Amino acid sequence: MAQLLKVAAIPFPLSLRRNGCRTSSPRFHRATTLALTTHDAHNTTKRSSFHSTNTRRLPIILFDIMDTVVRDPFYHDVPAFFRMSFEELIESKHPTAWIEFEKGITDEMELARTFFKDGRPIDLEGLKNCMKKGYSYVEGVEELLDVLKHNNYEMHAFTNYPIWYEMIEDKLNISKYLSWTFCSCITGKRKPDPEFYLEVVRHLEVDPGSCIFVDDRMRNVEAAKEVGIVGLHFKNADSLRQDLLSMGIDISTKQTNLQQE
Repeated sequence: MAQLLKVAAIPFPLSLRRNGCRTSSPRFHRATTLALTTHDAHNTTKRSSFHSTNTRRLPIILFDIMDTVVRDPFYHDVPAFFRMSFEELIESKHPTAWIEFEKGITDEMELARTFFKDGRPIDLEGLKNCMKKGYSYVEGVEELLDVLKHNNYEMHAFTNYPIWYEMIEDKLNISKYLSWTFCSCITGKRKPDPEFYLEVVRHLEVDPGSCIFVDDRMRNVEAAKEVGIVGLHFKNADSLRQDLLSMGIDISTKQTNLQQE
């Protein structure tokens, strides 16, 4: 199952950038050490008890973005852009160029120079337009986010993605539902690195068991459980809705802003 993380709503990550890369500025303003304990009860499908405070509704919900909230164009659109099969793309691309871009080590110009192992040039703007065109909400997820936001749950992105998350925001306006708080391009860490999860908990200043994390990759979900965060494996919006309901999360619809539109 899943674990939730919560932080004050902020539309973009807490860091300064230069030329699309991370700078040496502090990555997070709050880094209070928390004692982390793992409780098996948080990793079951049974109804969980989350104790909210006077100023914060718990649990905090952390969302992976690609193929959990937003369709990832990498698997179909990008191979078509390069006139390759997916298998050919995987064979031809540089093994670490995208990972370094996701971690903010390199900028998009360096990505363009190193995208393919053989150093062939790429149409960077064409690639960016291809990806932006392919971004869309995963079916049913926007409606669920709208309900959770309406019911005052704190939500944050917890994602492996480069500075191009800004293109997702420009197109889909995800920050009206959750904050782009935890992006690998800002922290320099990627899931399933345990330090990334611990950094999230330190920043949120909550017990890890007060967080629910939703991801389509089981490896990332298991890593969350290892530090005591409740983990939910995303399959589709309907199954996530049922998982959250079974944990006592309020997903009553009433009339949300999205429904009014």
